[in-house]
Amino acid sequence: MTAKTNAARQAITAASRRSAPEIVCLGEPLVEFTLRGGSAGSAPVPQEPPLYQQGFGGDTSNTAIAAARQGAAVGYISAIGTDAFGTALWDLWQAEGVDTTHVQRHPAAKTGIYFIMPHPSGRSFTYFREGSAASRLAPADMSADYIATAKILHVSAISQAISASACDAVFRAIDIARSHGVLVAYDSNLRLNLWPLARARAVTHEAMRLCDIAFPSIDDSRELAGLEKADDIADFYLKAGARVVALKLGADGALIATPTGRARIPPYPVTPVDATGAGDAFDGAFLAAYCKDGDPFTAAKRAAIAAALTTTGYGALSALPRAEETAQRLADWKQ
Repeated sequence: MTAKTNAARQAITAASRRSAPEIVCLGEPLVEFTLRGGSAGSAPVPQEPPLYQQGFGGDTSNTAIAAARQGAAVGYISAIGTDAFGTALWDLWQAEGVDTTHVQRHPAAKTGIYFIMPHPSGRSFTYFREGSAASRLAPADMSADYIATAKILHVSAISQAISASACDAVFRAIDIARSHGVLVAYDSNLRLNLWPLARARAVTHEAMRLCDIAFPSIDDSRELAGLEKADDIADFYLKAGARVVALKLGADGALIATPTGRARIPPYPVTPVDATGAGDAFDGAFLAAYCKDGDPFTAAKRAAIAAALTTTGYGALSALPRAEETAQRLADWKQ
């Protein structure tokens, strides 16, 4: 082997390492349709015929894209159909720079879709996801080589609620990550239309015990942990084993807690239109920043900005910011 050939191979290897995902997300993507003419604070304006804006959703897919827009190298483990919706998601990930080498395409299974209707008290969701390609994920689909090269594995309770095999797949991915020193981030996203509260509690409590970065929300935690106060909820998840708890408080911002300190992160001021995907944007921006310097408090400020800006547009991705805008907003933010 010549010195020139050896140098070329070393350069290729180095480039491959640089392009390997820092963050690997796992879960179910969805195509979304949002009824236009309404917001989280007002009823939709009647229209004939009703107008729906097509977008993309699925909590871990949203998180993957949010992290990629903040400059992180991100990969996704999932499955989609070969239908038009699956192709649209595939094209989306290519455009957003999300690695899809571990996204399966199933000719016999469909891609899930859902509809969002804003109303005065929030939003209502109608899902068509039963038997989706992603719900067929199983432990054997989890690649140890792929997960082991990441810094962080991100999963959520929704990924565990869609089927028993997907639930087992998430736990298999967590086991792989922990055995290779990869941090595990877990969002408690609670959807009681997918599973009963008793099972949700059992599964999410076990997953939280195995995670390093916990992303509970105040509303989920009141159901899952039976606690009301933010500090009590943070203590609950720290005692479970998390090294960082990023408790999302909705319009009240976030509470970031570690074994050695905690801080309230105020909400970034915006005029919201639709809160869909805000929590996922928070997760993705937080993980992208945390990968860089390991500071959860700075990461949370960037995450708060990303989450807030996401609410200024319809759907999960239309107003999701990129790194440059987040950085500028952070520099100008007078807290």
